Amino acid sequence: ALLVNVFFLFGVLACLGSVLTLPGIAGIVLTLGMAVDSNVIIFERIKEEIKAGKGIKLAIQDGYKNAYSAIIDGNVTTLITGIILIILGTGPVHSFAVTLCIGILTSLFTSIFVSRLIFERMLDKEREISFSTEWTRNFLQDKHYNFIDLRKTSFIICICFLVVSLGSLAIRGLNLGIDFKGGRNYVVQFDDPSIKVEQVREALAESKVTINPQAIHSALEMREDQEVEGWSTPEVKTYGTNGQVKITTKFLINNDSPAVDSVIQVILYENLMGLYNNDLTMSQFSSEDETVGILSTQKVGATIASDVTRKSIIAIIVALALMFIYIAIRFKKWQYGVASIMALTQDTLIVLGMYSLFYNILPFTMEVDQSFIAAVLTVIGYSINATVVIFDRVRENVNLHPKASWKDNMNSAVNSTLTRSFNTSGSTLVVLLAIFIFGGDTIRGFIFALLVGVLAGTFSSVFLSSPFAYVLMKGNKKDQDIEDTPKKK
Repeated sequence: ALLVNVFFLFGVLACLGSVLTLPGIAGIVLTLGMAVDSNVIIFERIKEEIKAGKGIKLAIQDGYKNAYSAIIDGNVTTLITGIILIILGTGPVHSFAVTLCIGILTSLFTSIFVSRLIFERMLDKEREISFSTEWTRNFLQDKHYNFIDLRKTSFIICICFLVVSLGSLAIRGLNLGIDFKGGRNYVVQFDDPSIKVEQVREALAESKVTINPQAIHSALEMREDQEVEGWSTPEVKTYGTNGQVKITTKFLINNDSPAVDSVIQVILYENLMGLYNNDLTMSQFSSEDETVGILSTQKVGATIASDVTRKSIIAIIVALALMFIYIAIRFKKWQYGVASIMALTQDTLIVLGMYSLFYNILPFTMEVDQSFIAAVLTVIGYSINATVVIFDRVRENVNLHPKASWKDNMNSAVNSTLTRSFNTSGSTLVVLLAIFIFGGDTIRGFIFALLVGVLAGTFSSVFLSSPFAYVLMKGNKKDQDIEDTPKKK
């Protein structure tokens, strides 16, 4: 089913002529995570039916039927995010949203229809079908952990992480990329693999670089009375393979002359030549076709950066608001919607906080750009899907056992979905760890955000979402009222 899903997804992207970007890959990762999740939900439901004593054919039939609501609710909430981002997102965020929306539709089709078709075929041929092994048959089954009574411990852990995250954001801030602050990026390759970032930064220091205003006036055809803003020491970071750095500068960012790039490249050439082992001409240094010198350039104006920031924030806020409305209507209680948003807010703040805490500490680029926004949106989609699955089981328990306490119904819901939470999180983490370890340096910061987000999302969906809803519904008081009500003889 997953192979068919990937085949359909890439087929549709190819038909649309879509360009596969890093955020687009994030959309594929989330798509596969949700596709795995849908299958896990179905298989766990089938296992429950088998445990109840049903035959394999009836168990598969009822398992699929009972899994539909959780799968549809989880995918629709994420689809809402995708549609909003298609409307309001720009550039890479739009690419992420398109890939995600296509992936959700293909995932629904393959998990509900294709896998069912395979099972029906196996049943017709009277093949033996098993949904567990000796090692997994009783894994996390019949557990009775009291997650609701553990809520104070969960809240304390959550608060500790939030304090660290908010403290780091307040003190260190975020390492904003040019998508959000404007500037020019130059990826430069040296012929010495042992070159250090500090050496490049020192060579380009404000006190070392001499600017000739007359030459710049002439090159940019500026009036004599126009001031040339001073050169400030650019940001220099390790990028890609050994001896490769990314230099970010805001010098002359408000000047739209096409000659600005040439001016900056001359400045870089004159001040970095001392770090090369071999002589390099200016044309060799500035040609992006060479294996040394400037490999790529990128410019984002201050106005565009401001517009990207504003649209990204609006997109996230609108997506969260619509998620709240959908969940509140679908589950007929606004508390479910608020609890979901509280859990998502925690996940987002922890990802932002860890990015703030570890940039310039971990040995890879941790720059907040549009790809990072796509990572945050992936985390939101992943977390809301996990939370909705648990809330769906809570709703089912309340309908089946209306006289049971809220605590019992919620604890039962979280316990019965533990295997699903473990399997889905585990499979997603394995994929992300593989990309993190074997992928290039340029993608590690992006995958780090996803790793932190998946861990935070799993914690919030299991330990926080139901306790949040329990507190908002005043479940403790309701349970006491049930206990105090005289029982009829």
